[in-house]
Amino acid sequence: MIRTMGMMRDHQTVEGFPLEQIHNQQFVWTWVDLDTPTPEETELLSSFFHFHPLAIEDCLHILQRPKMDYYDDFQFLVLHAIDERTLETVEVDLFIGDEYLVSFHQRQLDELDEAWSNMLKRAHERKVWVHGPYSAAYMVIDSLVDHYFPCVYAIEDDLNELEGKGSSESVEELMNQVFDLRSRLLKLRRTIVPMRDLMYRILNSQHVQGDKEPRAYYADIYDHLLKLSEMIEADREMTADLRDSYISLNSNRMNGIMKTLTVITTVFMPLTLIAGIYGMNFVNMPELNWEYGYFAVIGLMAALGGWMILWFRQRGWFK
Repeated sequence: MIRTMGMMRDHQTVEGFPLEQIHNQQFVWTWVDLDTPTPEETELLSSFFHFHPLAIEDCLHILQRPKMDYYDDFQFLVLHAIDERTLETVEVDLFIGDEYLVSFHQRQLDELDEAWSNMLKRAHERKVWVHGPYSAAYMVIDSLVDHYFPCVYAIEDDLNELEGKGSSESVEELMNQVFDLRSRLLKLRRTIVPMRDLMYRILNSQHVQGDKEPRAYYADIYDHLLKLSEMIEADREMTADLRDSYISLNSNRMNGIMKTLTVITTVFMPLTLIAGIYGMNFVNMPELNWEYGYFAVIGLMAALGGWMILWFRQRGWFK
């Protein structure tokens, strides 16, 4: 699907006009959105807009890292959206010219729909900058970044819930949940940190640096990305602390089990020795013919075992 929007000089907007009219003198600037384009619509990047082949190649091939490239008559931005359910990355490409913005994405994205609606709303309220394509690009980037927050907040909620579980679940289950959270945080980090670096480059670009108003808006997005990066790093540190705590808890439990087994084994070692001695099949064993030999040996074993248990208790082995 191809959507078109044209901004008039009186801040009125026109939607749904044919591509051939984007050069209409009545438009100050235009925005063309290629939403899940067909091969024929994708071909327009070359046949109609005449974008550089390298930029078109970046749109069509493997998912690119967020970046900004400069060409003679336009700037090319590669941005990333995040699927809130799977945290998978979706690429969004922007071609920014002096009088146009062309957005390209292979999947339908709510972020682009929101940016489109916000642009129409602000145009009607006469709150759009003079530099229209940059304001539209800001709307897109701001919408993408705003949708990062629910993903990070969801992980923080899971972290808080995991902290409150305590000993209600086994250490193995808790460790699996911790590693799942760390995996999700890693996916977010791979998207947010490159986007943060991209925004830093845009802020220090000569194309934005000369205008204070656009620079202030992009600086706001950069602040949001810094906050997200700090939240992710804090969550990663928290998961590392939880992991270390669960490992220590598991080690303490194993030490307790080993100590218990050691005490039991130590108590039964002399008893086993006594039973082994009198279980030998020698003929000349005087105690075997004693009337009270069995009871004497059993009493000796019980007394020895009781004495060892009391001695271990005094030594603090049962604490």
